[in-house]
Amino acid sequence: MHPLKRTGPLRRIVLASVVTVSGMVLLIALKPHSPPEITVAAPAPSSSGNAPGGAGGSGSGPGGPGASTSPGGGSATTGAKTVTGDPADTIWGPVQVRITVRNGKITEATAVQYPKADPLEEQLNVYAVQQLNQQTLAAQSADIDVVSGATYTSHGYQQSLQSALDAVRN
Repeated sequence: MHPLKRTGPLRRIVLASVVTVSGMVLLIALKPHSPPEITVAAPAPSSSGNAPGGAGGSGSGPGGPGASTSPGGGSATTGAKTVTGDPADTIWGPVQVRITVRNGKITEATAVQYPKADPLEEQLNVYAVQQLNQQTLAAQSADIDVVSGATYTSHGYQQSLQSALDAVRN
């Protein structure tokens, strides 16, 4: 009788080996998940219409310590007000959010500062910031979800966003 036709331990060993090798081939053949390519770069801090030389609003301003508003609080005809929140320190670096509020609604949210220490971190954070900006516009508050893989950046974004919202209300 052929050794593989028996139900003994040799058959189990051969089957276990075949399954193990097949599993390893499948694991090696699969490509790791990578975030989608992002073609839009994060806007520069000076591109949101602040006065020349006022890029970032990193110090204190009329809205309180660390919060700054655009000159005159925005356009008088549209009722828009642009506010930059306090920078929130994370273990990877500071995160700072600028929002524009028009007629009581957040019309624009931008992270003017976020961690970019290395290319992988920057790619992840560009994706995370894009998601956080969209969530902010949808939620109209700082009650937004954390982006997986960018937990510290997300928490920093929420803190800075809340300080900007507080400055708008005051």
